[in-house]
Amino acid sequence: MSTTGEEKKSAPAQPLFGKKERQLLSDPLDNNNPITVQVLGICSALAVTVQMEPAFYMSMGVIFVTMMSNLLISIMRNVIPSRVRIIVQLAVVSTFVIIVDQVLKAYAYEMSKQLSVFVGLIVTNCIIMGRLEAFAMANKPWPSLLDGIGNGLGYGAILMVVAFFRELIGSGSVYGYKVFDALGINYIGNGVMVIPAGAAIVIGLVIWAQRARNGMVESE
Repeated sequence: MSTTGEEKKSAPAQPLFGKKERQLLSDPLDNNNPITVQVLGICSALAVTVQMEPAFYMSMGVIFVTMMSNLLISIMRNVIPSRVRIIVQLAVVSTFVIIVDQVLKAYAYEMSKQLSVFVGLIVTNCIIMGRLEAFAMANKPWPSLLDGIGNGLGYGAILMVVAFFRELIGSGSVYGYKVFDALGINYIGNGVMVIPAGAAIVIGLVIWAQRARNGMVESE
């Protein structure tokens, strides 16, 4: 049967925010969270969550580095020799970490001093390296960008939750605002919450709560 004159049907264009794209953004916020499910990035979660402000700046830095690194590695994935892919990934991540560090020093110098070496340690954050190796090296730029944003947001959300409880219980404030003083309550603070042990307790409770809500905790 002749097909002369008939137009070939082209494949439907993929939507920018289809089901798969939405899952790339939403899954890391809940049932595939890099901290509560994958148990990655715990070190920085222990170090920078005494107050919400440094946790916020760290979250923004990780989101930026993760999404830009994912995007660039995905663009370069077909020309990166497999033997040096880890070195290339580290070089890309380091470049974006330097940008974050310099922007903080230029526009938020006090916060830059407060975060200190922890900004530089974003380079070794296993969340970022894990997404580059597991996702960006095997997927196109747009999904890789969304994956980077989603995992950065998932990391940042847990940081902010942990920082909220640590700052509130530890010093009686929320993002620097003295909550208990405003209520006329003389609250001296809980010293455990301002040390890493307090962060470990809060993170453990957050992990348990999130997994229990999603049915990931087995009952005897």
